Amino acid sequence: MNQAVIAQNKQAVRRFFEVINEGKLELLRQFMADDVIDHNKIIYGEADEPGAAFDGIRQQLAALHPLHMQVEELVAEDVRVVARITQSGVHSGPHPRMPEPTHRSFRNESMLLFTLEAGKIKEIRGVSDRLGLFLQLGWDWPTVD
Repeated sequence: MNQAVIAQNKQAVRRFFEVINEGKLELLRQFMADDVIDHNKIIYGEADEPGAAFDGIRQQLAALHPLHMQVEELVAEDVRVVARITQSGVHSGPHPRMPEPTHRSFRNESMLLFTLEAGKIKEIRGVSDRLGLFLQLGWDWPTVD
Protein backbone atom coordinates (compact mmCIF):
# COMPACT_ATOMS: atom_id res chain seq x y z
CA MET A 1 0.00 0.00 0.00
CA ASN A 2 1.20 3.48 -0.84
CA GLN A 3 2.66 5.27 2.23
CA ALA A 4 0.94 8.51 1.19
CA VAL A 5 -2.47 6.77 1.30
CA ILE A 6 -1.68 5.30 4.73
CA ALA A 7 -0.70 8.77 6.00
CA GLN A 8 -3.89 10.23 4.49
CA ASN A 9 -6.00 7.56 6.25
CA LYS A 10 -4.33 8.28 9.59
CA GLN A 11 -4.99 11.99 9.11
CA ALA A 12 -8.67 11.31 8.32
CA VAL A 13 -9.04 9.34 11.57
CA ARG A 14 -7.22 12.04 13.56
CA ARG A 15 -9.50 14.73 12.07
CA PHE A 16 -12.56 12.54 12.83
CA PHE A 17 -11.71 12.78 16.54
CA GLU A 18 -10.88 16.49 16.32
CA VAL A 19 -14.25 17.26 14.71
CA ILE A 20 -16.05 15.32 17.45
CA ASN A 21 -14.07 17.11 20.16
CA GLU A 22 -14.90 20.47 18.57
CA GLY A 23 -18.59 19.52 18.36
CA LYS A 24 -18.62 20.25 14.61
CA LEU A 25 -20.69 17.24 13.63
CA GLU A 26 -21.68 18.87 10.35
CA LEU A 27 -18.08 18.18 9.23
CA LEU A 28 -18.19 14.43 9.96
CA ARG A 29 -19.17 13.61 6.38
CA GLN A 30 -15.74 14.87 5.28
CA PHE A 31 -14.22 11.89 7.11
CA MET A 32 -17.01 9.28 7.21
CA ALA A 33 -18.75 7.60 4.28
CA ASP A 34 -22.49 8.19 4.17
CA ASP A 35 -23.06 4.44 4.52
CA VAL A 36 -20.48 3.89 7.28
CA ILE A 37 -21.12 0.74 9.32
CA ASP A 38 -20.45 0.89 13.05
CA HIS A 39 -20.12 -2.69 14.29
CA ASN A 40 -19.73 -1.43 17.86
CA LYS A 41 -22.88 0.10 19.29
CA ILE A 42 -21.87 3.54 20.52
CA ILE A 43 -25.09 4.05 22.46
CA TYR A 44 -27.54 1.28 23.20
CA GLY A 45 -30.51 1.72 20.92
CA GLU A 46 -29.23 3.32 17.73
CA ALA A 47 -30.22 1.59 14.53
CA ASP A 48 -27.91 -1.12 13.23
CA GLU A 49 -27.81 0.02 9.63
CA PRO A 50 -25.48 1.85 7.25
CA GLY A 51 -25.05 5.47 8.27
CA ALA A 52 -26.51 5.05 11.77
CA ALA A 53 -23.15 5.95 13.31
CA PHE A 54 -23.86 9.63 12.69
CA ASP A 55 -26.88 9.51 15.02
CA GLY A 56 -24.97 7.39 17.55
CA ILE A 57 -22.24 10.02 17.76
CA ARG A 58 -24.83 12.78 18.20
CA GLN A 59 -26.50 10.80 21.01
CA GLN A 60 -23.17 10.19 22.72
CA LEU A 61 -22.22 13.88 22.59
CA ALA A 62 -25.62 14.93 23.94
CA ALA A 63 -25.47 12.46 26.84
CA LEU A 64 -21.82 12.80 27.83
CA HIS A 65 -21.16 16.52 27.43
CA PRO A 66 -18.49 17.70 27.59
CA LEU A 67 -16.92 14.71 25.86
CA HIS A 68 -13.27 14.60 24.83
CA MET A 69 -11.51 11.85 22.89
CA GLN A 70 -7.73 12.07 23.17
CA VAL A 71 -5.81 10.14 20.51
CA GLU A 72 -2.99 8.37 22.32
CA GLU A 73 -1.74 6.30 19.40
CA LEU A 74 -2.51 5.59 15.75
CA VAL A 75 -1.23 2.52 13.89
CA ALA A 76 -2.02 1.99 10.21
CA GLU A 77 -1.64 -0.75 7.64
CA ASP A 78 -3.22 -0.91 4.21
CA VAL A 79 -6.78 0.48 4.50
CA ARG A 80 -7.04 0.07 8.29
CA VAL A 81 -6.17 2.46 11.11
CA VAL A 82 -6.20 1.47 14.78
CA ALA A 83 -6.68 4.25 17.32
CA ARG A 84 -6.01 3.91 21.04
CA ILE A 85 -7.89 6.74 22.71
CA THR A 86 -8.69 8.02 26.17
CA GLN A 87 -12.24 9.32 26.54
CA SER A 88 -13.46 11.63 29.26
CA GLY A 89 -16.73 13.39 29.88
CA VAL A 90 -19.70 13.98 32.15
CA HIS A 91 -23.09 12.26 32.05
CA SER A 92 -24.98 15.53 31.64
CA GLY A 93 -27.84 14.56 29.32
CA PRO A 94 -30.35 11.78 28.69
CA HIS A 95 -28.90 8.46 27.60
CA PRO A 96 -30.84 5.37 26.50
CA ARG A 97 -29.15 3.33 29.29
CA MET A 98 -29.70 6.00 31.95
CA PRO A 99 -32.26 8.69 31.02
CA GLU A 100 -31.62 10.80 34.12
CA PRO A 101 -28.15 12.40 34.09
CA THR A 102 -25.96 11.49 37.05
CA HIS A 103 -23.65 14.49 36.48
CA ARG A 104 -20.72 12.18 37.27
CA SER A 105 -17.54 12.23 35.23
CA PHE A 106 -15.66 9.36 33.63
CA ARG A 107 -12.35 8.55 31.99
CA ASN A 108 -11.72 5.32 30.12
CA GLU A 109 -9.71 3.80 27.31
CA SER A 110 -10.95 2.50 23.96
CA MET A 111 -9.42 0.82 20.95
CA LEU A 112 -11.07 1.44 17.58
CA LEU A 113 -10.35 -0.19 14.23
CA PHE A 114 -11.30 1.94 11.23
CA THR A 115 -11.50 0.67 7.65
CA LEU A 116 -11.21 3.44 5.10
CA GLU A 117 -12.19 3.63 1.46
CA ALA A 118 -11.33 6.58 -0.77
CA GLY A 119 -10.04 8.48 2.28
CA LYS A 120 -13.26 8.10 4.31
CA ILE A 121 -14.16 5.88 7.24
CA LYS A 122 -16.25 3.01 5.89
CA GLU A 123 -16.35 0.70 8.96
CA ILE A 124 -15.75 1.08 12.70
CA ARG A 125 -15.09 -1.71 15.18
CA GLY A 126 -14.15 -1.07 18.77
CA VAL A 127 -13.77 -2.16 22.32
CA SER A 128 -14.05 0.07 25.35
CA ASP A 129 -13.86 -0.22 29.10
CA ARG A 130 -17.63 -0.17 29.51
CA LEU A 131 -17.55 -1.68 32.99
CA GLY A 132 -15.32 1.18 34.10
CA LEU A 133 -17.65 3.65 32.40
CA PHE A 134 -20.74 2.23 34.11
CA LEU A 135 -19.04 2.16 37.51
CA GLN A 136 -17.74 5.72 37.22
CA LEU A 137 -21.11 7.08 36.10
CA GLY A 138 -23.13 5.13 38.67
CA TRP A 139 -25.11 3.21 36.09
CA ASP A 140 -26.64 -0.19 36.73
CA TRP A 141 -24.88 -3.01 34.92
CA PRO A 142 -27.07 -4.41 32.12
CA THR A 143 -28.87 -7.64 32.88
CA VAL A 144 -29.48 -10.50 30.51
CA ASP A 145 -33.14 -10.84 29.56
